[in-house]
Amino acid sequence: MREKESFDAQQNQEGMMDNLNQQQINRLNTALVQREQALREDIRREMDAQDDYVQLASEVPDPGDQSFANLSVDLGNAAVTRDMHELRAIELARRRMSSGTYGECASCGYPIPFERLQAMPTAERCAPCQENFERTHNEGHRGATM
Repeated sequence: MREKESFDAQQNQEGMMDNLNQQQINRLNTALVQREQALREDIRREMDAQDDYVQLASEVPDPGDQSFANLSVDLGNAAVTRDMHELRAIELARRRMSSGTYGECASCGYPIPFERLQAMPTAERCAPCQENFERTHNEGHRGATM
């Protein structure tokens, strides 16, 4: 069974974009694995801290302390949500590695430069396409301007 998994992984990696060699793919995969582990630790730590703040919020008679505890829980929830989004992006990047499409821009189909993937191993698009995507998909998220 091990040999088949190794063979399948090798076949998938051979089908990846020509702009990435095996050493680069291995480095990027290692970066994804390490980031995933760090995120899981952060989430676990944040969830433990939230339990402490929830307990504090229920015990404190002072409205100021309760307000601080509630704010801490809200900030913790936002951090966990952010980390969960990044974990999903890592999972998708690893699926692209398995399918042989990792390093290929989802918008234009051209190769994503190795330097960009080093900086952002979960990148789905080349920098120009990502800028265009953000410009066209984030219009509703802008705050008030003066």
